Amino acid sequence: MADTRLPPGWSLQQIRDVSGDKEAVALGPNRAVKWVGRPGAPDEALHPEIVLGFHDLCLVKPVHDDDWYMGSLYDDGSVICWSACNNLYDALRGL
Repeated sequence: MADTRLPPGWSLQQIRDVSGDKEAVALGPNRAVKWVGRPGAPDEALHPEIVLGFHDLCLVKPVHDDDWYMGSLYDDGSVICWSACNNLYDALRGL
């Protein structure tokens, strides 16, 4: 896909090795993504720059944000994020 991106300095094989998911893929950013990580706060729309898929989980790096958000990837392509990490390596290990 032309609109898929990998994080700078990372190959898909490195992402697969660190995450332990040999079928991890880069996904297109054109999808609905919500952050529901703050109890009692309204859901917040995230604007994805990079999306990495791991079966029914994914990691999202929003535009203008250095954090990585972990969430559930639904059949319609939407994502609900419920956890955040400040670096990709730790996010991959937390899958």
